[in-house]
Amino acid sequence: MYQHKQYAVFIFFVLAWIGGFVALAWNLLGADGPLIIFTGILVLVGFLFNGLTVKVDDKNISWAFGPGVAGQSIELREVAEAKAVQNSYRHGIGMRITHDGWVYTVSGFSAIQLTLKDGTLYRVGTNDQKGLLAALKEKNVLIALPSKPKAETVKRNNMI
Repeated sequence: MYQHKQYAVFIFFVLAWIGGFVALAWNLLGADGPLIIFTGILVLVGFLFNGLTVKVDDKNISWAFGPGVAGQSIELREVAEAKAVQNSYRHGIGMRITHDGWVYTVSGFSAIQLTLKDGTLYRVGTNDQKGLLAALKEKNVLIALPSKPKAETVKRNNMI
């Protein structure tokens, strides 16, 4: 069984930055009700989205944020192919639907794209692409080679 957790470094930086402002407000204004509630929300977000864990067992590939929230589980027999991809900044972090299908990521740009037999696409962020692809290959999932960009054809004017 394969299991790997990628920690949400970017989310921690953002929460620490916001937390600095909360600490400053707490110091200047005191601990009033709304500030305490906002602090609780920050701690809850940090706990729920502290990382993304990907698991591959005999029958399923699954992933979930933090302690197991907002995840997905797919039977391996439903996966038509898997391949290593690079997300762009437009894919963002978290869970969202994009032009490339569903994206689940917490940090960085490396991901695995799963194409299901019904055409549904999932991009699962990971900092262990090779390990995840090897685990999927071991379970007889077709691994597609990454496509190389086509070289541009240069048109030359033969007239002098």
